[in-house]
Amino acid sequence: MYRGLEALTMGMAKDKGLYIALLSVHGLIRGKELELGRDPDTGGQILYVVELARALASHPMVDRVDLFTRQVIDKKVDESYAQPEEKLADKAYIIRIPFGPRRYLRKEKLWPHLPSFVDNALPHFRKLRRIPDIVHGHYADAGMVGATMAHLLGVPFVFTGHSLGRVKMERMLESGAPRDQINQRYNMDSRIEAEELALDAAPLVITSTHQEIEQQYEMYEHYEPSCMRVIPPGVNLDRFSPPVHKDDPYAIRGEIDRFLRDPGKPMVLAMARPDERKNISTLIHAYANNAKLRQAANLVLVLGNRDDVRAMDRGSRKVMIEVLYLIDKYDLYGSIALPKHHAADDVPDIYRLAAASRGVFVNPAWTEPFGLTLIEAAASGLPIAATNDGGPRDIIAACENGILIDPFDAEKMGTTLLEMLQGRDWEQWSERGMKGATETFSWSSHVSRYLKEVTRLLGASTSSPKLPARRSRIPEVDRILITDVDNTLTGDDEAVQKLLQALNQAGTFTGFGIATGRAKESALAMLEEIAAPPPDILITSNGASIRYGRDLTEDTAWKRHIDYRWEPAAIRAVMEQIPGVYLQEEAEQHRFKISYTIDVEEAPSVRRIQRLLREAGLRANLTCSFAMYLDVMPIRASCGLAIRYLAFKWGIPFDHLLVAGDSGNDEDMLGGETLGVVVGNHSPELNKLRGQPRIYFAEGCHANGILEGIAYYDFFNEITVPEENHEDF
Repeated sequence: MYRGLEALTMGMAKDKGLYIALLSVHGLIRGKELELGRDPDTGGQILYVVELARALASHPMVDRVDLFTRQVIDKKVDESYAQPEEKLADKAYIIRIPFGPRRYLRKEKLWPHLPSFVDNALPHFRKLRRIPDIVHGHYADAGMVGATMAHLLGVPFVFTGHSLGRVKMERMLESGAPRDQINQRYNMDSRIEAEELALDAAPLVITSTHQEIEQQYEMYEHYEPSCMRVIPPGVNLDRFSPPVHKDDPYAIRGEIDRFLRDPGKPMVLAMARPDERKNISTLIHAYANNAKLRQAANLVLVLGNRDDVRAMDRGSRKVMIEVLYLIDKYDLYGSIALPKHHAADDVPDIYRLAAASRGVFVNPAWTEPFGLTLIEAAASGLPIAATNDGGPRDIIAACENGILIDPFDAEKMGTTLLEMLQGRDWEQWSERGMKGATETFSWSSHVSRYLKEVTRLLGASTSSPKLPARRSRIPEVDRILITDVDNTLTGDDEAVQKLLQALNQAGTFTGFGIATGRAKESALAMLEEIAAPPPDILITSNGASIRYGRDLTEDTAWKRHIDYRWEPAAIRAVMEQIPGVYLQEEAEQHRFKISYTIDVEEAPSVRRIQRLLREAGLRANLTCSFAMYLDVMPIRASCGLAIRYLAFKWGIPFDHLLVAGDSGNDEDMLGGETLGVVVGNHSPELNKLRGQPRIYFAEGCHANGILEGIAYYDFFNEITVPEENHEDF
């Protein structure tokens, strides 16, 4: 019999060091031969998180680092990405979590599947019999799932955005891209909302530069600079050094020189994945339209690896076709190199070739939040010209080795590159860049500051990872039906009795649970009215309370868990100032739930109400049902989070939980890896869930819909998920 999460924490020796969980869910991540530049999702962030995991694990304060990412089982990618676990270094591991389709997907297609990531990752901690001290999410997608995971585990959440949706949106709009097309292609609304959620949940946000804090994060509703710390990115500089001799026999030289009429000219080098936002086309315009620059230098573009342009993903293919078109338009043959292949080991040599030619490295991206290639180029003795938006500001300020450029001014960009090549500062830039990169951007410096902030955070945290188990019948059951009450379980007396009879016949291995917006007394009265048995689990007030068994023992650990940053008095004060929002009767209120009725003609939207609370520095989870009933709760409280807490606590597989609901306040408990049933009489708010994995829309209403869902999943026998036989699920 499982003893609950108490078993996890009791197994932890007091003298053990920190256990850190890093999350980076998109792209292709492995420990060796990283395929950087293969696609838009496998870039600098991938290298950063891998090296961060290794560097943290090498520190004596750290006992274990797990880097969580997505498991990919796809013939189009190497089989190494299908391995559930990979050792990165002593005390560091890559943990690959399956979620969504097995095949490789670009990050914009992952959003519907992200809730399953958390569900499938939690058993890893059970296997270790240990939970992390912190959860650190990288990028918006991992920010969203990381915030949820940290809430469920009761540990602090750390967020690093890497690049931000609002900034990307603004830059693409400036370039002339229509807003609807941006959203359609990049799913930008989902990304921005995920970033808001992550910022709302994170007491520590780690950024690479001051500009991120002052100009980028400032664009968000939940902007708290007091929670943000600048820690310059670490770079493994062991591989990067200046050239020894101008004519060193680098293997990659032939692959570049074969394109060039005069390979001895200085190089203007750009190295990036073929992504529209990297702005390579503007660089080509800058080079092609400056006759003196064309005469003085060669342009070398290292844009990942490719075999056939037609086989590239749509975004990369579009960029590459544009590059090829511009080469032909300006007749740059013999002046521009565009190598098809290079290995990871060739990258340092490419920088050295450019430095040996007395060239310049250029990053013309619309915005560059990180700037890894700039630091590598600096360590190789190569001066840099880089976009004035993002990380390059801090890098050039620290290294004093180049010039900031406007990524939208092609004419000025060309002039600047020519001046850098022909000016007298080349040697000074080269020497200062090597010194600044080593002193400012080493991994040892990064990890030292990182752990200092984490230690401070843990000392200030009120979270408790200890979630002691209570006596319950739950450890004896194999599966649990959890249903809402009003209009889901109730509404058809005859159907209710059929459902209760089926539950009784299912045997002792099947549990019965209630998840409702009603208060405890009201829910019990309704269950008594329909002659339902006492539930094994009673989740009331939309997740504000969890109780077990016939004696309704309350889970006090859950109460402590959701009390995190809950300020009901301050919330009430803000809500009192909002027109068209009225407190419901006292019976509907709870210590962890403030319930309102909304006058839709007077009140602002729920999104606007959320924004007003955020602007007041308040954290809350808002759910609206039937477009008129609004519940304001702690950020860690909801029926969905309560159900996942229970699954983790009691060791119940998520696909052994059948969840039924009918209205908007049931939405968050229907998603993820649990089996969901939406009854036929559901409110329109749930229609947006159609087509999502593991959510079945029944034709039958009320309890008949639940019975239909039980039959669909064969829940009382051999549980199956029919739609998962389809590739898209």
